[in-house]
Amino acid sequence: MHPALPSAALPLPDEAVRALARTLAGNGERQITGVNAGRGTAETFATAWTGLTGAMSSVEQNHRLYRLGTLTPPDPAPPGRPRTATAADRDLLVTWYAGFARETQALINDVAVQVDDKLGHDGITLWELDGRPVACAGISRTVAGMARVALVYTPPELRGRGYAGAATAAVSRAARAAGVREVLLFTDLGNPTSNALYQRLGYRPLEDHLVLSFTSAERTVPEQGHPS
Repeated sequence: MHPALPSAALPLPDEAVRALARTLAGNGERQITGVNAGRGTAETFATAWTGLTGAMSSVEQNHRLYRLGTLTPPDPAPPGRPRTATAADRDLLVTWYAGFARETQALINDVAVQVDDKLGHDGITLWELDGRPVACAGISRTVAGMARVALVYTPPELRGRGYAGAATAAVSRAARAAGVREVLLFTDLGNPTSNALYQRLGYRPLEDHLVLSFTSAERTVPEQGHPS
């Protein structure tokens, strides 16, 4: 279990984070395998947790949270047009989401469930060229006026043509038109291309996030030369 601490919406005081670690450890919640939170919060929790339990922590992912300012669509836009995905696109989207999960090592337990959920609220925008989908951008359900763009994907053979940026701009514009006040997205800090793209579209850095993993101090160290 990775507790996702709400530091993006409401920064937690360090003492509250340490108190949470003490409470979880005191309740015997030793099955916690990591934490996903703003950098400072994640590091504070990890320091407390490892000190209390003897576990070891390691960085799994580095993310940056962005918030949409003034949307600036690509100019010129690539050829094609956006459209909302439907159930007829499900098989293609399951394939694309599985590709996204493999490439990004995202923890998507069941891509079909993710696709069905987003199709259920018209949450996937396709960029289509000559009637053929060439990229997609998803968005979460809106909660308290906030929604998050996620699972932006272009098949490898179609990349470098601006389709992902156009799809992201289209889904962002639709969210704003639907009254979403805060449009957010996360990027992998190890991918400079996507970070530059989203900033060109008008997304502004808000907070860096860490996903940290915990392993038991008693865990056997793998032999050298073998993958862990």
